[in-house]
Amino acid sequence: MTAPDLAAAATVIDLASQVVDSGVKALAAAPGGIDTNQVLAYDLAHAASAVAMAKGLLDYGAKGDTEGSIACAFAADAVADLAGKVFGREAEFGIEPGALDGARGFIGTYRAAEFLAGITDPGPRHLDGDFEMVQDTFRRFADQKLAPIAEHIHRTNGDIPEDIIEGLAEMGAFGLSIPAEYGGYGEGGEGEYIGMVVSTEELSRGSLGAGGSLITRPEILARALIAGGTEEQKHEWLPKLAAAEVMNAVAVTEPDFGSDVAGVKVTATPTEGGWLLNGVKTWCTFGARADVLLVLARTDPDRSKGHRGLSMFIVPKDRGDSHGFELVQRAEGGAAGGGKMEGRPIDTIGYRGMHSYEVALEDWFVPAENLIGMDGGLGRGFYYQMAGFENGRLQTAARAIGVMQAAYEAARQYGQDRVVFGSPVGDYQLTKAKLGRMAVVIQASRQFSYVVSKLMAKGEGQAEASMVKAYVCKAAEWVTREAMQIHGGMGYAEEYDVSRYFVDARVLSIFEGADETLCLKVIAKKLVSEA
Repeated sequence: MTAPDLAAAATVIDLASQVVDSGVKALAAAPGGIDTNQVLAYDLAHAASAVAMAKGLLDYGAKGDTEGSIACAFAADAVADLAGKVFGREAEFGIEPGALDGARGFIGTYRAAEFLAGITDPGPRHLDGDFEMVQDTFRRFADQKLAPIAEHIHRTNGDIPEDIIEGLAEMGAFGLSIPAEYGGYGEGGEGEYIGMVVSTEELSRGSLGAGGSLITRPEILARALIAGGTEEQKHEWLPKLAAAEVMNAVAVTEPDFGSDVAGVKVTATPTEGGWLLNGVKTWCTFGARADVLLVLARTDPDRSKGHRGLSMFIVPKDRGDSHGFELVQRAEGGAAGGGKMEGRPIDTIGYRGMHSYEVALEDWFVPAENLIGMDGGLGRGFYYQMAGFENGRLQTAARAIGVMQAAYEAARQYGQDRVVFGSPVGDYQLTKAKLGRMAVVIQASRQFSYVVSKLMAKGEGQAEASMVKAYVCKAAEWVTREAMQIHGGMGYAEEYDVSRYFVDARVLSIFEGADETLCLKVIAKKLVSEA
């Protein structure tokens, strides 16, 4: 097998970076900027993400021959993809034809079928001992508890069993981001972020719908409380979240407003002892089972204030039926009664188990003490939401890695078991090359998620978190599709898990920031601002 050449990899990555930089400068100078040149902006955002990942993989590549081969293969793939975007559009990117000619030899060597076919596994993760233990613990739970029920939940659109929630609570999974002083296990620093990434990957490998997102919602509420809650609110809610005594859902998106949350219409109107909520939220995942909803609502009727008129509420509710629920509020302790909450389930092709709802609120009473930050939180809801979602994009990338890993393992095993034309499917060059490229994409995604975790622990890495989410979630669609293809006709059969991985992967580029919005409004905007 060809030896890895990290110096050459660094050279071609630098060459690719120059091309991306030229494209960004051209975009910044173009009439109308990003809004008028969205295709260029989108392509640059994805190219910049891939190049950043390739650069971040060089340190990993220096740890051994397998690691070096993975780093070189990923760099070759990233630069080749950029070359495809640029070809015939050189003027648009502000470069001369042949600007990437210096990478031809490298790409030819490390994208060669023989080279990819020689990469037979995703390589070591190089986690330290504590995180190896976290990985092993959550992998065992996923194998023993999630994997056996995942297909049943998917096919029946069933509920997550309570023993799954109880088991994760016993493991401390819901307190990973909650400081110890509030009953959690969070210690701050990069360990908190990496631990969340590792555990999320393993749970998602077992089941995206039944495990991969369960620990995310408590984290969102916990981070919002830590960012803006009063001490009384933190002591009231954080210990309950850590112990899974209270499970929450997030109600931010509305039928007419998804990523553009500044247009939120749900209102919160002052009343005696609290607030009355009115309006409709959608894509409220886990909304029936949840004991509380985290609701972003407009407390300032002046809509011209946009996101500055929004506040965040913790909204208690009874548990409802997963196939749709109607709740009528009881008057307690002098509080207003008669408020209504109705949840209509939204059926989805994958990502089943959590269940998503459109939730209609009619005069639903929320006590004054449940406004996050109390009076100091008025108009601060958007910022608390951003704090809550801070880790969401990184976690979504970790979910994608878990789904990819599961699909890769299934395809590799099927390739060994299935004989076609006298040989196992896995012995053919095309299959080997596909599996090799899958292994490269998975490990590159995983290692960059660790890099981003370390940046976020220092209060940095917001752009990189968007980049890893953008790249990895699209990559998951390719990996699961190829895993399905390796299974042939059986890949299209529901009796094989790989069909579930494929439909589950499709949601990843949509939630936690749709791919287009992420690329145009976050990544490209950041690139242009720095140009």
